[in-house]
Amino acid sequence: MTPELLLAFVLFAFVTSVTPGPNNMMLLASGVNFGVRRSVPHMLGISLGFMVLVVAVGLGLGQLFETYPPLYTVLRYAGAAYLLYLAWKIANAGAPNGGEARGKPFSFLQAVAFQWVNPKAWIMAIGAITTYTPQENFLVNVVLIAALFALVNCPSVGLWTMAGSLLRHWLDNPRVLRLFNIGMALLLVASLYPVLSDL
Repeated sequence: MTPELLLAFVLFAFVTSVTPGPNNMMLLASGVNFGVRRSVPHMLGISLGFMVLVVAVGLGLGQLFETYPPLYTVLRYAGAAYLLYLAWKIANAGAPNGGEARGKPFSFLQAVAFQWVNPKAWIMAIGAITTYTPQENFLVNVVLIAALFALVNCPSVGLWTMAGSLLRHWLDNPRVLRLFNIGMALLLVASLYPVLSDL
């Protein structure tokens, strides 16, 4: 992998990781409702789960969808349904008891599993493998791309959690927090627009 291609990939990884999407909307809401410390497993689960997804796509999982297009359609429906469920959970979160939100943040394993139904994650993984992974020493390059993506991804998604945490003191009022959570849920649903318009 040339230095130019590596630099281009790191820029791609940063831009796709830091821009709004389902993971970042959920982390912003998690930062507000639970704070940074309690959201760390969620952040790590996103980065490591996405790394595993990139490796799986590089090892041929993406080809499976090309061979069996109905499988991809099933994944898209399942992912969209799960995102709508998560949006409902975020909209119904609140802070009635001393600022502690009802429910609990995503666990590490929940965040890892979520990457497999996250449409943006699939687009990012397929883009990374098809655009930035040279064919020579392909397996080594797949592992390198996946590891670099995880290294760039974790602090990028962490910015959203920190932003949410900084908003916590402005959202002490349960009504304001409820409106914020509803707004985050609507943004999460809006992030599904490209997927839902194709279904």
